[in-house]
Amino acid sequence: QVQLVESGGGLVQAGGSLRLSCAASRSTNRLSGIGWYRQAPETQRDLVATFSRSGTPSYADSVKGRFTISRDNTGDTVYLQMNSLKPEDTAVYYCKADLWGVTYWGQGTQVTVSS
Repeated sequence: QVQLVESGGGLVQAGGSLRLSCAASRSTNRLSGIGWYRQAPETQRDLVATFSRSGTPSYADSVKGRFTISRDNTGDTVYLQMNSLKPEDTAVYYCKADLWGVTYWGQGTQVTVSS
């Protein structure tokens, strides 16, 4: 099993920045599909940023150039640096990872961007 715990959400004005953290119970280097998703009210959960198997990051078009996914040297924590935030970035942000064909989600952290 994998436990994922997100933190770092909050209220920020448009144009501001936040850094989200996802602490994993095992090294993310051994997990696949590690990434960040978000879900606004009454919408589906969408991919924001993820690492490929080779470790290459990829991003949703809506956040390219503003968000950066990274992980620490141990691989235990994955980050999402969010800059130039917009009101449309308001959502609950979730960390996700796959292990042996099972998908795990964190509990989510709320990000609210005021205009």
